[in-house]
Amino acid sequence: MSDTYFEHSGRAVETDERFAHVMAIALDPRTEYKEGVVRCITSRSGKIGIKGNLDRSELHKVSGDSLEYYEIGERLVIQNEEEVIEQLGGPEWDFIGLEDPDIWIDSDRNLLHLYFTIPLKHKLADVEHKKMRIYLGHAVGKNLDELKMTMPALYSADEGYAAKEVSIAPVNKQGFRYNLFESADIVDGTWFSTVRVAIAHDMGDPWQFGKTVFHPREHQISWVGGHASPGPLLSREFIDVGEGKLLGFMNGREANEKVGDEVRYGMFSVGLFIYDHEQGKIDWVSPEPLIIDSEAKTITFASQFVETEKGKGILYAHVDDSFVRAYTITADLLKPLLRT
Repeated sequence: MSDTYFEHSGRAVETDERFAHVMAIALDPRTEYKEGVVRCITSRSGKIGIKGNLDRSELHKVSGDSLEYYEIGERLVIQNEEEVIEQLGGPEWDFIGLEDPDIWIDSDRNLLHLYFTIPLKHKLADVEHKKMRIYLGHAVGKNLDELKMTMPALYSADEGYAAKEVSIAPVNKQGFRYNLFESADIVDGTWFSTVRVAIAHDMGDPWQFGKTVFHPREHQISWVGGHASPGPLLSREFIDVGEGKLLGFMNGREANEKVGDEVRYGMFSVGLFIYDHEQGKIDWVSPEPLIIDSEAKTITFASQFVETEKGKGILYAHVDDSFVRAYTITADLLKPLLRT
């Protein structure tokens, strides 16, 4: 147990007879965070932490009377899903299921926007050398029961333009958002997950690919030496890190290691970063991670933050891509860690 956060006992989302592994919770603030969506693994080939693992997924609804425990409900039904997936892929591409949900509410129109990963695997590529198209998908509706899928928020026929794991930024003074997302880059044969900017003038229309703002290869930070992904951004009311800037959680993984014929992934943990959402740039990344779950063998990955009272909130992260845990985060305990 760390002195900077409190790890809740038990699991915030437990598996059931349908699913052995669940991950990536996203909650609707209009329901006081009592309803949302979670990613459920329908099949898993390979081993977590070893290159070549492939998960197939579904998004399911979750509900709970407490912020500490949610039950898995029915599969999320999205209108127009089959038509959009067919347009993006076609007969040569295998759709392996929606992943990594994020919810954003348009409070002016009272509409729910759901963002998610759309992964397509080329049918002629094997698991070890998989050729993928990875899009940041989008659906919108009044609630989770009335969603309709649109064309993705970010998509490209170039596999190098992978897009997933969005962090929604505030509107800047120029009238648009510099959202963040996880992208990818291959350097000297090594695959890196990077953090990139997306320029969003309208949250319901396709966004523009922007510049890469964090590349693990360019920084000497071991806990995020191989892969980086933006997590939840904290409000300035929760913790103030300066005008036009927000503190956020970053998911980072150590560099890969080759052992014999296997490529082993390093530990995935949760750290901190400061984001200048006016300029679309990352000012600082913590030199050490903040959270490694007590049960984690290879992954602690943050997906949702809920502010519960002034200066205090709950962070949700999934552990080894298998279950969701809650952690109490206190602003006063984070402040001494910043820019140190």
